[in-house]
Amino acid sequence: MGVTRTDLFSNMQNELALMARVLGHPARIAILEHLLKLNSCINSDLVNELGLAQATISQHLKELKNIGLIKGTVEGTSMCYCIDSEKWTTLKNQFSTFFDQLAKPGDCC
Repeated sequence: MGVTRTDLFSNMQNELALMARVLGHPARIAILEHLLKLNSCINSDLVNELGLAQATISQHLKELKNIGLIKGTVEGTSMCYCIDSEKWTTLKNQFSTFFDQLAKPGDCC
């Protein structure tokens, strides 16, 4: 597989593509939905909720944390995760801007 030429694209295009890649896994969507519903949760709660292995959940959390959509704090021996509302709003606005570019909905070919 070749190297991606990210230098050919704008920062927004690169960021949207990265976000889309991370959001492209159903387990990550389920994790985000769970966090949105409860506002925060402990890693082990996600294992019980989703039925995935601890290591699998941890890897998905790492991906979401790396792009800044979630943040975590240590609570005793556990990690508590929540949505980073500032990054969430930025992502929402970027995708809205992207989707709102359609000039004339419905008129195609």
